[in-house]
Amino acid sequence: MIRRYKRFLADIELSDKKVLTVHCPNTGSMLGCSEPGSPVMISRSDNPGRKYLYTLEMVQAGSAWVGVNTSLTNKLVREALEKKVVQEFGNLDSIAQEVKTSAHTRLDFLLEREGMRIYMEVKNCSLAENRAAMFPDAVTARGTKHLYELAALKKQGHGAAVFFCVQRRDADCFMPARHIDPVYAETLAQVAAEGVMVLAYQADVNPREITITRKLPVKLAAKDVL
Repeated sequence: MIRRYKRFLADIELSDKKVLTVHCPNTGSMLGCSEPGSPVMISRSDNPGRKYLYTLEMVQAGSAWVGVNTSLTNKLVREALEKKVVQEFGNLDSIAQEVKTSAHTRLDFLLEREGMRIYMEVKNCSLAENRAAMFPDAVTARGTKHLYELAALKKQGHGAAVFFCVQRRDADCFMPARHIDPVYAETLAQVAAEGVMVLAYQADVNPREITITRKLPVKLAAKDVL
């Protein structure tokens, strides 16, 4: 990694010293996983119409590979649902994605089981500090809005969940990044108390594959901070 800039671009240096500008498919700040000099993994597109043929997929932070391509997150979660790695929802009858729930809001998933609707929003988690995975890595008014939408759906009698996909192995639990966005942290605790399910699952990220493998404990209250 040389630098990440203009939100969706990164310059990287190959082993032969050639410098490439690649697409960075991550809308977050990438705090802790965009340091200059970090090893990276990129992929090449076969689409000749793309301006940037290469995509940034992973960045190594310390000893851990971190998945930074957020366009893959929902695919990883759907795979985990279909393979029943995620078991909180039982045997699902259907899985729909990008579901409109109100005039200005879409949520990532609508799960159905025996006539019950469960709405779920997915967040990619690439930040970790002191072995705690954290979200968000920047203030997110949009993320807070999604939490309120889930709480409203829960009050209407539907199931509701927020799912944090932790794309790095160097974490033993999940907690909201209260020091970055205290409003999001407080809102997450509030909607959890109102019945919104809060789930965190960790992916095994390595240069060969990314696979969601295990559930992480969730710590929501300020007193739980490590």
